Amino acid sequence: MTIYTHIDSNIRRTWILFSLFFIILIGLGWFLSYYFDNQGILFFAAGFSIFMSFISYWYSDKIVLAISRAKPLVHDENPELYHIVENLCITAGLPMPRIYIINDPAPNAFATGRNPKNAVIAVTDGLLQITDRSELEGVIAHELSHIGNHDILLQTVVVVLVGAITMIADVFIRGRFLGRKSNREGNGQAGAILMIIGLVFLILSPLFAKLIQLAISRKREYLADVSGALLTRYPEGLASALEKISRSPLSLRFANQATAHLYIANPFKGKKLTNLFSTHPPIEERIKRLRETRI
Repeated sequence: MTIYTHIDSNIRRTWILFSLFFIILIGLGWFLSYYFDNQGILFFAAGFSIFMSFISYWYSDKIVLAISRAKPLVHDENPELYHIVENLCITAGLPMPRIYIINDPAPNAFATGRNPKNAVIAVTDGLLQITDRSELEGVIAHELSHIGNHDILLQTVVVVLVGAITMIADVFIRGRFLGRKSNREGNGQAGAILMIIGLVFLILSPLFAKLIQLAISRKREYLADVSGALLTRYPEGLASALEKISRSPLSLRFANQATAHLYIANPFKGKKLTNLFSTHPPIEERIKRLRETRI
């Protein structure tokens, strides 16, 4: 196993994700065009899905950095962090990513970007404060593993695509319950059945989007943990860092459900419902696996 084991798989999964997104949005557009008896909605949905796919590929990393309030790091501001990233990139055979700092006391980190040549690693002030060098190396190696395996494209486009599906469903549901009537209501039993099926699909679309998000995230955290341990040759560094992160009671101020899966650990703390739908595997299990890893 190497840091590059899953590149082809992730590229295939990215195109599958784009296809699923297109199908779901076209399905939503068809239903809404039928519901409101307006074919223009279907054409809008098709154009919107193409536009959002373009935006998610080229600009999703910038959107994520803006949402996270991340600021670029200049070498002289933290030369130790810069050199840690630089040395690990040389070892991994990866281009040097841009480094960003998130002004937040909650310890966490993520990687984003289209590909290794356009990658970004962002870490919080809180992470820098609580980790020693070997622990920080473990976290950076984990994020570089996401970059080397092209996880970053797949994980980053999900932020935009899932958000778009959820937004469209939410707009319709709000409009429906605010009393806007369909031009198709009352047009016979077949129409009523179709309407019910469409409404169920529309209401469940955000759940489908969330399931897609969950499906691409949990397994990848385990893989990135192992790849990161192989890169540093010291699994205990990452295990210890995860232990410290898990002990912190702080939640990230600017994280949300759309970006949560990007972080090395769940950015929300103490929320049972949020933890139920967490995009991350149990951190205790990750620590256990790392400490059982033999390099």
